[in-house]
Amino acid sequence: MSIRNNHLTTQEYQENFTDIHPPFETQDAALIEANRCLFCYDPPCMKMCPTSINVPKFIKQITTDNIKGSAHTIFSSNIMGAGCSKVCPVEKLCEGSCVYNFMHEAPISIAKLQRYATEIAMENKWQLFERKPSTWKRVAIIGAGPSGLSCAHSLSKEGIDVTIYEKESKAGGLMTYGIAAYKVTPEFCEAEVNYIISIGGIEIKYNQELGKDITLAELQQNYDAVYLAFGVGLARQLEIPGENLTGVVDAIKFIYELRTNDFSSINVGDKVAVIGMGMTAIDAATQAKRLGAKEVTLIYRRTEDEMPCTEHELNIAKLDGCAVIWLASPKEVLGKDGKLTQLICDVMKLGEPDSSGRRSPIASGETFTLDVDMVIKAAGQMPFEKLVNSNQMENNNGKILVKDASINNLKGVFAGGDCVNGGKEVVDAVQAGKDGAAAILEYLKIY
Repeated sequence: MSIRNNHLTTQEYQENFTDIHPPFETQDAALIEANRCLFCYDPPCMKMCPTSINVPKFIKQITTDNIKGSAHTIFSSNIMGAGCSKVCPVEKLCEGSCVYNFMHEAPISIAKLQRYATEIAMENKWQLFERKPSTWKRVAIIGAGPSGLSCAHSLSKEGIDVTIYEKESKAGGLMTYGIAAYKVTPEFCEAEVNYIISIGGIEIKYNQELGKDITLAELQQNYDAVYLAFGVGLARQLEIPGENLTGVVDAIKFIYELRTNDFSSINVGDKVAVIGMGMTAIDAATQAKRLGAKEVTLIYRRTEDEMPCTEHELNIAKLDGCAVIWLASPKEVLGKDGKLTQLICDVMKLGEPDSSGRRSPIASGETFTLDVDMVIKAAGQMPFEKLVNSNQMENNNGKILVKDASINNLKGVFAGGDCVNGGKEVVDAVQAGKDGAAAILEYLKIY
């Protein structure tokens, strides 16, 4: 067993990381699917969308060949509607609530239709929104991820001049750096960012990190308002012996490296264990397999009924050949010459529900051992608690506390997205950005 790169041929990498959700091949295919829609009154699909996209309306517009109108309907609610059509867990949101499910038929392919309209708009560079004349008000945003970009676009439409400070060298946040490469490519992410900022009035300053290159006090002094959207990103540690052995890596870093380098340069083991069962764990496991790992095993301390990922995502991992061990928790990492060789796990059983409503896992006293050469930690992400506390932000274990997107003890400072909720879906971050923009406009008395 060994951790190395260049497991596969160039063609194999291309095949393994091709678009997992291919678009409609023809206009007729899109029209046939759009015409299946029943255009429900009080549509449940719209209710289940965190950004409240008017799904029946945009689908109806596709049936009448009004693609520009369809894209406008989508982008009016979700300026990242193109990206969300690729990464949203639609099986538990819009498509999961489609009435066809209750008739034992396949739901409308809402995401695929959304992708159809929005990608045509992006390819043709249709500017569907007109920016109002400048109000000469200036707002700083920390983080060019979904929440920050959504807030920036909403503010710019109203004539606010926006400057986004981004610690990375590219914008997009989670979309660019934290999602499986077979869902969205770096090229798409860059195109989406460029499309969003093409409205004008938005400047992005890269390699600018809060607390290092800029301070909140400076931003408060130089801008009329500040919106914090720096997300989360600190990997939760396992807190077990041997965790620092070579071969034990964070899922966040693993995916980041994969997203920013050539696939052939990414090191992966022959026998990989992934700790966790959230979306990040699934992405790490499937990508490890697609990079050439012979065996990948997902380890989760609860049962399938309590898993945070969707069944659809789990099926992707299973189809890729990933194994799953339920009711297991890492106890110790063993190694030789500083490199891991085995993972010892506790066999768990479920006790009473915890604060999240899920039954708490309890060690049964039994253990088992896996021969592995790589362990990927995907047990969750933690807020930037040190950064939050150093700026005297009211918080709950690092999650910023807000009321109507405003931080109570910091005048003119607002926050939203993962840095507030601890980590949800991209579409939730987009809505948080809209809510933040609305609160800022009210604060600035811009209507």
